[in-house]
Amino acid sequence: MLTELTARNELSKLKDPRLFREHAYLGGKWTAAKDGKVMAVSNPATGAQLGVVPALGGGETEAAIAAAAAAFPAWRRLLPQQRAAYLRRWYELMVEAKDDLALIMTLEQGKPLAEAEGEIAYAASFIEWFAEEGKRINVEGVMPHLPGRQMTVRREPVGVTAAITPWNFPSAMITRKAAAALAAGCPMVVRPASETPYSALALAELADRAGIPAGVFSVVTGPAQAIVDALQASPLVRALSFTGSTEIGRKLLEGGAQTIKRMSMELGGHAPMLVFPEVDLEDAVAGAVAAKFQTTGQDCLAANRIYVHAGIYERFVERFAAYVRELRVGNGLEEGVEIGPLMHERAVAKCESHVADAIAKGGRVLAGGGRHTLGGNFFEPTVIADADDGMLIAHEETFGPVAAVLRFDDEAEVIGRANDTIYGLAAYVWSNDLNRVARVTSALEYGMVAVNCVKMTGAPIPFGGVKQSGLGREGSRHGLEEFTELKYVCIAIAEAA
Repeated sequence: MLTELTARNELSKLKDPRLFREHAYLGGKWTAAKDGKVMAVSNPATGAQLGVVPALGGGETEAAIAAAAAAFPAWRRLLPQQRAAYLRRWYELMVEAKDDLALIMTLEQGKPLAEAEGEIAYAASFIEWFAEEGKRINVEGVMPHLPGRQMTVRREPVGVTAAITPWNFPSAMITRKAAAALAAGCPMVVRPASETPYSALALAELADRAGIPAGVFSVVTGPAQAIVDALQASPLVRALSFTGSTEIGRKLLEGGAQTIKRMSMELGGHAPMLVFPEVDLEDAVAGAVAAKFQTTGQDCLAANRIYVHAGIYERFVERFAAYVRELRVGNGLEEGVEIGPLMHERAVAKCESHVADAIAKGGRVLAGGGRHTLGGNFFEPTVIADADDGMLIAHEETFGPVAAVLRFDDEAEVIGRANDTIYGLAAYVWSNDLNRVARVTSALEYGMVAVNCVKMTGAPIPFGGVKQSGLGREGSRHGLEEFTELKYVCIAIAEAA
């Protein structure tokens, strides 16, 4: 009872209580389940129930798709500047509501409030970016290869689109997809993660206030299987964007093949960080802490494998462990907290299994190593030294605050080890040798590489991976391409009389 009261007290801090919505948003209407079924949503830091959302299914999803299809002709006919005006207003409302949006996110996702505030700014930036970028989808002229012809190529909106989004970035993964789709002239139906629906519904409330027409942006809540099956089966849904695990991505590709949907996917990561001997040690250690422990390690960009040259290895792990021991763990609403709870018990159990496997295979635990004294979903920030390629943590994405540090001797060796994975999303390189930087960044099989820095993403850059880390790109001008089709027009031109 006390935890429920605490949850209500935290929600009472919202400046605008209407941003906390407990209904789905379909075709411009706030909707409950006809059978009254709901799903509970809890705060991972306290276990307190925040509220409920409708447990919708295939029928409601089909209704949202139909509303999107009905809205599509008018939305695509708008001038890009007109669509941009709607998006710009949506962006402005997000910025005005940033404190409330961050509070909602921390309550349902658990990340420290400062990180949630950063995500809201990041999420809003995609709406602002695509509001402008949508104006720049240009017609290309083609030099005719046939006499008496005028030839053009233009991009047209693909049609109704759908997004399936994760719980670790519950606002940014929606806006990065939806802003691009809407700017291109496509309506979108979103199925947010069951753990974090309130961030999505708050975005829907702001989209409604921005005047975005009914059916152009919908949020369907409920069990994943029924909703995803309906999105997959519908021939009206022409493109689907997904962020999540590689395993689920494979299943979505199989389902999407039945109606030949366009598919864009950001899948698993398993980011390596390569630390060469010529670096500033303190700078590299601070970078490793940031690269590994952002979002409590629940980040597809988190540095899961930290390879350090033998010449600086012992000094590195000593300083790294010292930094990690000082990280403050707690409820994300508390001042100064850097590490929040994991999303659920399954995530805690996976961290435990990776640590146990590493210890059994000779790893040294220099910091943390187990469940935190706070209990629940909290896990200690952990450093495992002397990790090797035979450990689970070297092959599986941990998605938690457990850092593995591996030793290497030469450049060619560590490049081969870093590339020895099905994943290829992001990698980090720490080196002050420009020749080495050029060689290594070219050789790494990853869609994104950061050199001597951690923060590298944003609205102007093409976010995405290679191999089994995904298909397509989000953000940048390329993000619009995922929701458009090329149309070639050839016109016969009669000669003047």
